[in-house]
Amino acid sequence: MKKTTGTDPAITAKWRPATQAVRAGTNRSHHGETSEALYLTSGFAYDSAEEVAARFAGEAEGMQYSRFKNPTVEMAQARIAAMEGAEACLMQASGMAAMTGSLLCMLSAGDHVVAGRAAFGSCRWILDNVLNRFGITHTAIDGTDNAAWEAAVQPNTKAFFFETPANPTMDIVDLEFVCGLARSKGIKTVVDNAFATPVLQRPLDFGADIVAYSATKLMDGQGRVMAGAVCSSTAWIEEYLSPFQRNTGPICAPFNAWVVMKGLETLPLRAPAQSANAVLVAQFLEDKGLRVLHPGLPSHPQYALTQKQMVAAGPIFAFHAPAGQEQAMALCNALELIDISNNIGDSKSLMCHPASTTHYNMGAEGRAEAGIEDGMLRINVGLEDPLDLIEDLDRALGKVGL
Repeated sequence: MKKTTGTDPAITAKWRPATQAVRAGTNRSHHGETSEALYLTSGFAYDSAEEVAARFAGEAEGMQYSRFKNPTVEMAQARIAAMEGAEACLMQASGMAAMTGSLLCMLSAGDHVVAGRAAFGSCRWILDNVLNRFGITHTAIDGTDNAAWEAAVQPNTKAFFFETPANPTMDIVDLEFVCGLARSKGIKTVVDNAFATPVLQRPLDFGADIVAYSATKLMDGQGRVMAGAVCSSTAWIEEYLSPFQRNTGPICAPFNAWVVMKGLETLPLRAPAQSANAVLVAQFLEDKGLRVLHPGLPSHPQYALTQKQMVAAGPIFAFHAPAGQEQAMALCNALELIDISNNIGDSKSLMCHPASTTHYNMGAEGRAEAGIEDGMLRINVGLEDPLDLIEDLDRALGKVGL
């Protein structure tokens, strides 16, 4: 059987992104399967007691237990790392497991975090209701304000944590400046890159230390499984995240990793196509006189920065129903093609009302601080014909007087 080269980082690093998405990490068994094997096993058998002892002592390579390593998960991790340009990747049970683990594995009581205030509701909840219980404080700032990052740094600041684009306000953080500032002060940057994926943006290229994902979103791309991923240096993964994950257990199931791996094969096709569709839909809504938050439109205040650090602006954006929540919900209810759903990254177009769903647990005060208004709607533009999506929106807008 011809030996696959998908497991050699020296080779996969030379491949172009589309090739990495299809072949990086592939490790064929002796059967020579073309599709990556799915290893549904919790444990492994050994030829001798001495062999298993050597593996647990770190003196021999090999599998021990699927909470530690699993062949299918290893392949998916290698593929994500190659696409990200990272030395290492560990998959997680969900996106929130990835965000939580990235912070908790390296922070201790007395540490301080600076975070972008525009963030997914559960990320803000972790900052407000988990880290603080263990004596880890944070300061939430306007992530688009470079000066605010520097002003918020304290002697005990150990991490910068932010999303770009942010959910759902579509704020864009200047990766080069913020990551450079962090490095100059010995602070680790944790970037939630779920809205972009490495196909549209690679934060490590701009100096980020850790990139975290909800692989449930664009990486899977079809709304099938829960999964997360964290990319960083081998040294950081081995010192901080790996022991935390092994001993606390937020591991990704082999089947979920396999599904994500299949999604990655088409990600370089889907992400640009959905991004292009989203620009057309956003332009239509803006032409209708609505306030649209899409970093791929020239009207966005950080359009130039988006062009600098992103290949495309992604499939997700927000817009406002001017009369508030009642009108926003009526618009959702008037849709015939676009589904009402709080998921994103799907190949199907989805819309939700963040104030009553994804960001409800932040409370009215927290939403106001983050810029999430009652009339805001978030849309994930899929792979449908954009003209059909525009017709659906036009019909629904007419029903609510817009």
